[in-house]
This record gives sequence, structure tokens and C-alpha cells, in this order.
Amino acid sequence: MSNPRVAGAGVTKFGKHPERTGRDLFAQAGLEALDQSGVDSDDVDALFYGNFMGELAEHQGHQGPLMAEAIGLDVPATRFEAACASAGAAIRAAVKDIRNGEADVIVVGGAERMTNIGTAAATDALAIAADDLYEVRAGMTFPGAYALMARSYFEAYGGSREDLAHIAVKNHEHALVNEHAQIQKEISVQDALEAPTIASPLGLYDSCPITDGAAAAVLTSEAYAEEHGLEAPVAVTGTGQGGDNLALQDRAHFAQTPAADAAAEEAYADAGIGPADVDVAEVHDCFTIAEVLAIESLGFYERGEGISAATDGETTRHGVMPVNLSGGLKAKGHPVGATGVAQLATIAWVLDGSHPRADAVEDGRIGVCHNAGGTVASTTVHVLEVAE
Repeated sequence: MSNPRVAGAGVTKFGKHPERTGRDLFAQAGLEALDQSGVDSDDVDALFYGNFMGELAEHQGHQGPLMAEAIGLDVPATRFEAACASAGAAIRAAVKDIRNGEADVIVVGGAERMTNIGTAAATDALAIAADDLYEVRAGMTFPGAYALMARSYFEAYGGSREDLAHIAVKNHEHALVNEHAQIQKEISVQDALEAPTIASPLGLYDSCPITDGAAAAVLTSEAYAEEHGLEAPVAVTGTGQGGDNLALQDRAHFAQTPAADAAAEEAYADAGIGPADVDVAEVHDCFTIAEVLAIESLGFYERGEGISAATDGETTRHGVMPVNLSGGLKAKGHPVGATGVAQLATIAWVLDGSHPRADAVEDGRIGVCHNAGGTVASTTVHVLEVAE
């Protein structure tokens, strides 16, 4: 079994682009990825594309063929929907197809257009990733759900709003040099603590922004990369996916994410590594508490110990385990359907040395992407390694 290579990637500037269509955003990212890869578009076997709220934001379903056309491909194109983990699910399917020999070249990507419908409508649209009958109709929003998870964590393990503020400060600082980031603004712990409350204990700087954007990557078989002399030193060596009950009230614990536990365990076993081997990670920090839950599920920290990782400097770019060198969802932005592939692109660029924060892990060889949907009812984890 050979592991797919990341031959190229493209990411738009994340931010507010209400004047641009989803197909326009994806065309930019997809064509950039194809151009960077050096792959002839006639060699592409399929497009796997992540999108969550196209019907609500653009009145556009069936986006797979539309996006293939946007980047000049005449190939089977499939849309994947797993809420915020849509692109992670697309990557996982592509990895499997390339490994089992059904394809040599697959473009994976995703896009989301969100700001054109305004904050209230975008919040309503995002809420369909929760249980409509038992959560949404009772008034729950995702800021409210993650606030409940933060409160549960504090009650079970301790921690404080100041610990969460350090995560926001870290990710804002990481994003300062990321040209794709939506927010390139340095903040202080005091700024975060004094920001307006969104859902206690979470404030404005604990929450990711609403974002438009797209990302794409070209994955090839190892044999194709070698035959065509591609510069593709990074391979996807592990894939995992986990699931959980959709509604929070049906969970055994609000302060743990077993879907991410399962995805990480499967991905590590697939790659033949353990959490101690990982040099860098991009995790799904839609809210600051989500980063804490992610780094514990990934095995970097025991339960209850991840809350102080940013406060102690361990997950900063100067720390022993840099997390979210892109700025994370928190500062880079979160165009839902694109996020998983943007994470993959970041790790590939960090490992091949072309990312502006690559100096944080100069000798790094292994990175992990953690992409979560809803309140972590769907999660994918992928392991990337320098193959040569």
C-alpha cells in the first residue's frame, strides 16, 4: 500500500468576500493547486469537494460538478457533507481511493460562502449541524453549545477564562504572517478577557469569525509522483474518522470528544506512529475550548492538562508542540467546507518548509490535521509525513 503524496495546494484569502460566488472562490484555489502540483489536468481522475451550507447561502446544491467545471475538469465530482468536517471527509475518501488503486490523481477541496447572508442568517444556517428537534428548537446555538462544553470542562478539571484567552492570543499571533488569514491582528490576554461576552464563559475572542473562502489540494499516488518527477515530499500516511451522538444531551461527557479520540487512534495506527512522534498540529479551534478538547483527544495531553498548554507556552510557535501555526480557525478564519483542506495545506507547507511559520519546527517530519463537525459528532484526523 502506497501513501498519497500532496503534490500541490491552493488557498484563497479567507475573509469577507460577499461579492464573490462559491465557484469563483473555488476556481482560484483549485487552479492554484493544479498549477503548483505540475499535474496535467487531463490526468485528474476525480474531484472530492466539501461544502456544508451551499443550499442556504447560495441556493446551490449539487456543487460537485459545478466546481469541477470551475477548474476545467471533466471528471466524476462528488460533494461531501459532514458539517465543519466536510473537507476532512473528502480527504479521507481520496486517500482510500488512491491507496486501493482506483485513482492516481484526485483533487480534494472545499469552499463556503457565508458572509453574503449576514451574521444572523449564517448562525441559523450553521445551526442545522446540530439536532434540530432537541437542540435548535430549544434555542441552542453553537456558541451556546461550546459554552456548555467549556463550563463542563472547568467543573470537571479546572481552568479559567484566562487560560482560554491565552489560546486566542497565541492563534492571533501565529496568523500575523499568514497571508491567507482573515484576522491579522495582535491581541493581549486583557483584550480577550474584556471583549463582549458571546455565551458565558466565551467572549468575542474565543470564537472564530464567519468566513468566505476556498482551499484545494492535489493528491497523487506515489507511483504517479515518481513517474512524473513531481516535487511532492509530503505524504498522507494515516487517516481516521470517528463519530458520536449528534446532540450534546446524549453524550456521556460534555468535556471529552470521543469521536476525535477514535479518529486519532485509527489515524495513528494507520501511520504506525503515536502522539509523541507528532511535531506540529492544526486542530479545529472553532472556539478556544475546542482546541483544548482536540489536543487532549489527540493524546498530546492527559485529560484536564490541555487547558494550560497555551498559558505555559507549550503550544505556541516557540513551544514543544506548536498548534495552529496558521492562526487556526480562530484567526485564519473558518469557511466551513474548506477548513479541512486548508489544514492539510498548512501542514504540508510547514513540513516542506514553505510556510512562513515553518521555522517553528525546522526539523519537523510529522504533522497532524484534526477537523471536527458540529460539537465534534464527526471528526477526521490525518497524519502527514515527510516521505523523502
